[in-house]
Amino acid sequence: AAAGRRALRPRERRLMDLAPPRTSAEQPRPPGPRGRVAAAGPRAGASAELSLEPPLLGCRDIRNVSGVQYLGSGYTKAVYKAVLNRTLAVALKAVDFGGHDIARCVRQFSALGDCYRLAAYKIVKEMILLQRLRHANVLQLYGYCYQDSNDIPDTLTTITELGSPLEMIQLLQTSWEDRFRICLSLVRLLHYLAHSPLGSVTLLDFRPRQFVIVDGELKVTDLDDASIEESSCTSNSDCFMEFPARNFTLPCSVEGRCQSMNEKRNLYNAYRFFFTYLLPHSAPSSLRPLLDKIVNATGELHWGIDETAAQLERVLNLYKSGEYLQNTTRMPKYRRVPEAFIPDENYRCWPSYHHKGCLLSVFDVNEAIEICDSYSQCKAFVLTNETTWTGRQLVFFKMASNHIMPDPDKITYVKVTD
Repeated sequence: AAAGRRALRPRERRLMDLAPPRTSAEQPRPPGPRGRVAAAGPRAGASAELSLEPPLLGCRDIRNVSGVQYLGSGYTKAVYKAVLNRTLAVALKAVDFGGHDIARCVRQFSALGDCYRLAAYKIVKEMILLQRLRHANVLQLYGYCYQDSNDIPDTLTTITELGSPLEMIQLLQTSWEDRFRICLSLVRLLHYLAHSPLGSVTLLDFRPRQFVIVDGELKVTDLDDASIEESSCTSNSDCFMEFPARNFTLPCSVEGRCQSMNEKRNLYNAYRFFFTYLLPHSAPSSLRPLLDKIVNATGELHWGIDETAAQLERVLNLYKSGEYLQNTTRMPKYRRVPEAFIPDENYRCWPSYHHKGCLLSVFDVNEAIEICDSYSQCKAFVLTNETTWTGRQLVFFKMASNHIMPDPDKITYVKVTD
């Protein structure tokens, strides 16, 4: 029994695998425009058992769909980008009739309708969880539609918020501030899942493909492999968690449940997929000790999600307030030029918010001066009126100040040379 509990879910079981686009011949057929609400069909009772609130969007909206674009599919489901009523971009999710699960089931049982209902269970489960787990970092469910498709009555299409796939390679090239935001979003999500109205929720198939980015925030999109069941146990040896790099044994409670296994599984996966890559690198030097402490504590599971969330919020407060800045005694002289901008004279730095120039965020002018002084090629900088998600000001750093142009929304500082 213990060995069975130790077994991991197959890695390939993911609902939303944003794979490279198939050829047109391979792409599954998108959800059709003809549809009807579940209550109008003979299976209304089955759909009513979902106990879902009335959807904001439904079959009527899918009739006005345009710009349908195939995004990808996993073993069970195909995902499409679409525009409803010419205004709202959404994701449409439906069972992939050409997918692995349907194909294998039909080969074995030759019953397409029954095989569909088996595969659709995952979408129904995810739909219910998306509605029950209301949080800023859970993808928003807009609605659903039951319609006839492929000679099967009441096939289900869900309508959700549209996000961008999480590309780790691209994310590693962004600013530390944006990478920290991803980690903070994830920790806030995991804190909510640990204390959700349904109990402690674990993501059994936890990896970057299960998440998307919406307006800079990380959101979980794939919940079909979520579980609220804490593993039962008779001894600590039953509370065994196995990962590729290391294993953990958690205590077995007097109630016969592995203590905080759902929470700890989520947290360690956050460490191995996100924290190790995104948190420490190119962070402000004064924040590195605290960030290293967070990474090490989660990697060893010394902390639970409550302490981890508290420490990440502490980092945020230090960063937003400017308390992380180190006192500097040396202060080069700069000439302030109000309502002015330097259009050229760019140089590249990393990480930068601009791929052709050095555009960084600062807490105040003093930090901008400190940054400019740290680059040998920096001779001036320009304060813009744009801010990041933390409220920090974006600043262009320049290698010269030969051509200064008027701009009412910017302030230029030029280094004074002897």
